Amino acid sequence: MVSDGVEPASARAELMQQSPFEPSVRSHTELPGWRRVFAQGSMTLGLFFPIESYRGDTPRMEHQVERAQAAERAGFAGLYVRDILLRDPDFGDVGQIFDPWTYLAFIAGQTSEIAIGSGSIVAPFYHPLILAKQAASIDRLSGGRFIMGAASGDRQREFAAFGQQVQDRGAIFRETIEVMRHAHATSFRPTGWSGGALMGGDVVPKPLAAEIPLLITGTSQQAFDWIARNGHGWLTYPRALREQKFKVAQWREAVRRHAGEDVFKPFAQSLPVDLLDDPGAPATPMKFGFSLGRNKLLELLGSLSSIGVNHVILGLKAGRRPASDVLEELAEHVVPRFPALQV
Repeated sequence: MVSDGVEPASARAELMQQSPFEPSVRSHTELPGWRRVFAQGSMTLGLFFPIESYRGDTPRMEHQVERAQAAERAGFAGLYVRDILLRDPDFGDVGQIFDPWTYLAFIAGQTSEIAIGSGSIVAPFYHPLILAKQAASIDRLSGGRFIMGAASGDRQREFAAFGQQVQDRGAIFRETIEVMRHAHATSFRPTGWSGGALMGGDVVPKPLAAEIPLLITGTSQQAFDWIARNGHGWLTYPRALREQKFKVAQWREAVRRHAGEDVFKPFAQSLPVDLLDDPGAPATPMKFGFSLGRNKLLELLGSLSSIGVNHVILGLKAGRRPASDVLEELAEHVVPRFPALQV
C-alpha cells in the first residue's frame, strides 16, 4: 500500500537531522526508500530508465520526468538507472545515456516518495572514496530514498579503457565496497587499500543510516556466502521459474547461515517485457524476458511472488507499444496487485 502523503513531516525532518559529519547508527531498514520497496512476504515493482520502448542502442529520453512521476503516483516502488560508461557497439545499449549519479540527483529532485536506485553501479571503475561521497550525497539529497545496486562489471572495452584487468574485478569490487563502508561508518579513522590510503581526512557527507542499502548484483565474482554476509539483498537476473525458485531457496539458506534466522535480506530480479495490446496474448520468450499480454504478466508476477521474489524491476526497452500506453496499463491493472509498501 502506497503512502497517502501522511508520512509525518516530523519523521522526515528527524531523519534529515542526522549530522552529515557524524556516522549514523540507524539501520538501513528504517530508510523510506527501503521501506517502500522491501518487506518480508511482499513483492513490489520497479522500473528501469529509460521508461521508453525503442530499437537500437539509443533512447530518445523524452518525457522521462512525466513518466517517473506517473510511476510514483501509480504505486511503483522504485526507479532505477544503469551504469553504462561507454557506447559499445558489441553491447548495444547505453541505458539512460546520462551519468547515473547525475541522473539520480535529477530524478530525486522531480519526485518525492518513490525509491531511486542503481541497477547497477560498476564499483571497480570508481575510486572508493569518490564512490562513498557520491552514494552518501544521493542518499541525503533524496531524503533516504537511494538503494545502491552494485556489480563487478562485464563489458571488456570498459575495463581496457580504465586500465584494469578483467580478471582482477572481483578483488577490486570487494575492496571498493569495504573502503566505501569504512568511509561511511567512521570519522577520521585511517585506512589503506591497494590503490591508496586515507589518513588525516574524512569523507563527508555521512549517509543517513549506518550503511547505504546495498544490493549485490549477480555474483559480482564473489562467493555466494560473501554476498549473503555483505549484501543487504541480492539483485539477480530472470530465470525459468523452477530455477529461480531454487535460487530463492539457496539465497534464503545462505542468509540464514551468515546473517541469522530472523534476518530478512530481499531477493530482487530484473524482467524485460514487451506488453502486447491483447490482454490474453500468450507469453513468448525473448532475451531475458517475455513478450506477453497483461493476463500472462499478472500470472508470471504472481508466480514470482509465490516463490519468494520480493521485487521485480521491469524494463520496457523491447516493447513495441508506446511506453506511455504500457505505463498506463501497468498502472491500472498490474501495479495495484503489487503496490509499493506503506512508509
